[in-house]
Amino acid sequence: MSTPPHGELHVITDTTVQSRFTHEQLAALACEGGADVIQMRDKQMSRADFLATARRVQEVCRHYGARFIVNDRVVVAEEIGADGVHLGRNDMSLSDARAILGPDRTIGATAGTVGAAIEAEWEGADYVGFGHVFATGSKLKATPPVGLEELGRACGELEIPVIAIGGITAETAADVMRAGARGIAVIAAVCAAEDPRAAAARLKAAMAAG
Repeated sequence: MSTPPHGELHVITDTTVQSRFTHEQLAALACEGGADVIQMRDKQMSRADFLATARRVQEVCRHYGARFIVNDRVVVAEEIGADGVHLGRNDMSLSDARAILGPDRTIGATAGTVGAAIEAEWEGADYVGFGHVFATGSKLKATPPVGLEELGRACGELEIPVIAIGGITAETAADVMRAGARGIAVIAAVCAAEDPRAAAARLKAAMAAG
C-alpha cells in the first residue's frame, strides 16, 4: 500500500493519555483504521527504551505501508532509518536536523501562528503541523486555539503541506480539510478512543467527506 508524501491521517502514539495499549499496538490499530503516518512521541522513555520501541513501531509501519516519523529524537530517527522526524518549538533546529538526516528524509515542524509557519517553510520544513486548531486535553496549552480561519490563512500562505493538529475529532475533521489542510494529526481522538481502529477509520471517512 502506497502513501502520499506526507500522508493525510497522522496518528501520534501516546501512552500518557491512556495505558491500555503500547506504542506498537496503537500503531497497528491506527494503521488498520487507515492511518497514513505514525509518529512516535514519548518524552519519558530512556534513550535505550525509546530506540528499541521505535524499531518495533517502524516494523509495524512497514508491514502496513505507513510512514514512520520520530518526534524530537533526531539521532534516533537517523540511526534506525525512520522516514523522518517532527520537531517542536523547543527541539533541535531545522538546519541541524537536516544536517543529520540529509536531504531525503521528511522533517516536520510545529507552528502555532501563520508567521511561525512561514518561518518554518523558509528554514526548510517539509510540512508544518499547525495548531492547536481546537481546544485539546492531550497537552496543556498556554495559548487559545487558532481556529479554522487562522488555519485557512496558514494553508493559503504556505506552499508546503499544512497538517492540522489539536482537538480534531471525526465531527470536525471535514471542516478542517475544507479549510485547506492537507491532513490532520491526532492523539487522543485515536489513542484514547475505546476502539482506536474504528476511531481512525471514522476520521478517514470524515476527512474524505471534507
